[in-house]
Amino acid sequence: MKIAVIIVRVLLAAMYLFASVSYFIKYMPEQPKMTNEQMTFMSGVMAAVYLMPLIKITELVGGILLLFGRTAPLGALIIFPVTLNIFLYHAYLGPKDLPMVGVMLIFNLFLFYAYRQKYLPIISK
Repeated sequence: MKIAVIIVRVLLAAMYLFASVSYFIKYMPEQPKMTNEQMTFMSGVMAAVYLMPLIKITELVGGILLLFGRTAPLGALIIFPVTLNIFLYHAYLGPKDLPMVGVMLIFNLFLFYAYRQKYLPIISK
């Protein structure tokens, strides 16, 4: 179980670090053609100028926290809303990438399960 946790958190961290660094450095080619629904959603996100940098900074911080064992439970907690939003975006607007995003969500839920003892003080009296 311990090795599985390490593998899952490093893979999830790598996905988020790659996505966030590529946003800031711009070394990846532009996105493929989007549907009208996706364009509407993305124009709303881009209209709020702060939102995309905030999401990418959250991905960067969460990815870095996931790399280190001591801060991994906090990283999993911070990155979960982003993971859930990406999953729901692809579930409703872009099902082509849904399997990969589903794996990301499963990885995040697996980390929640693995670190459940760390989260108990948050919800206990």
